[in-house]
Amino acid sequence: MRQPLLSFAALLATTLPSAQAPASAPVGATRPPAPASPSASPPAETAELDLGLFGGVQAPRQPAGQSTSTVRHVPGRPGLVTGSDSRVSVRVRDLMAVRGQEDNVVQGVGLVTGLMGTGDTSQAAKQAIVNLMLTQGIKLDVQSVSSANIAVVWVEATLPPGIKPGRQIDCRVSSLYDSKSLVGGTLVRCELTEAEGLHVYGTASGPITTGAFSVEGESASAVRNSTTVGTVPLGCKVERDVPTSLVTENGYLYLDARALKGSFGNSVRVGEVLNTLYPGCAVALDAMTVRVQVPIDLGVGDHVPFVASLLDRELVPETTARVVINERTGVIVLGEGVRITRGAVTKGNLTVTVAETPEASQPGPLSGGTTTTLPRTSLLVEEEASALSIVKGAADLQEVVEVLNVLGVTPRDMIQILHSMSQSGMLHAEIVTL
Repeated sequence: MRQPLLSFAALLATTLPSAQAPASAPVGATRPPAPASPSASPPAETAELDLGLFGGVQAPRQPAGQSTSTVRHVPGRPGLVTGSDSRVSVRVRDLMAVRGQEDNVVQGVGLVTGLMGTGDTSQAAKQAIVNLMLTQGIKLDVQSVSSANIAVVWVEATLPPGIKPGRQIDCRVSSLYDSKSLVGGTLVRCELTEAEGLHVYGTASGPITTGAFSVEGESASAVRNSTTVGTVPLGCKVERDVPTSLVTENGYLYLDARALKGSFGNSVRVGEVLNTLYPGCAVALDAMTVRVQVPIDLGVGDHVPFVASLLDRELVPETTARVVINERTGVIVLGEGVRITRGAVTKGNLTVTVAETPEASQPGPLSGGTTTTLPRTSLLVEEEASALSIVKGAADLQEVVEVLNVLGVTPRDMIQILHSMSQSGMLHAEIVTL
């Protein structure tokens, strides 16, 4: 007896599974299910078949790409009180610096090589490599240069006063163009000059250390610290003396206040403590400067011991009401003189979440269409309700810390609150933002 012919749709259905039937199995026989593998991934979504003779077959749905970013607030430890409440004495050298003994910054433009495809794509980088090859007797065409392993960087080094030629110091490098990372790179020898660019005071070269890393995948990335800024340890060699001065022609020595240390009170106290060592030698000219008369019986060789004896004197500095804020790291430092008056504070958080889940749309085999990606965006906006908090007055640093801890906010929120309290007149202190 003749077997009935199978339809085209039935034949197509029997050939779709990926596993092949045994050679001895008859046509249309039922295949036993394959044993599941423990390590096998879950099967993809099965497509429905169009049993029409000329119907297309729908491809399985492709998984949508997804990136996840989670931000958590971890409660920190409660604030602690350390040390004693006694006034601390400091040395004169911690408040004042000798005029004429300043640091000097030298600078230049350099080229970093050896990057792993994270360098510049700019025309300046190509021209820099052409110039470098030209110094070695190799001529290249700028248009023929195609490398992502080089980067143009800005190089700086700080020369301490009195440093002599031949000494080596650290230098800093930072990317100038679109380099993604300087990790693993080496700075090619470059010249460092003063701001006018007239004299070469140092040369810099060597391997770069960044203290950072960057890891990137198809749909997520992680970066720690900045990968486009680095240091070359002992990479700068001093080539020229930097002129310095100590005592003027009139026999005067000038002490200038260090950054954020100047005040009329500090200048007067420095003058008083120096006069106890050499009566009548020091005069406070203003909030930033103290003038010292060098004894005429001192020779040139005695000037350095004389200055050292002045700078080693101790005094109790004037308390400055100052709040220092580093918005990049979230660090907040409050000085002893900070005061707060009574008021009310509230802080509401606004959170906006944006999720992108694109989907791929594939046409049928015989439709003549093209594969396209359909964007799918979801937005979630959450606003936290917050009541007003009464902030009591604080007359000393301990009370200020207790008042701020009562608010129970993160350092990032605390920065904004301190700025707002200063503008409203509640916070009586100078705010310095780094």
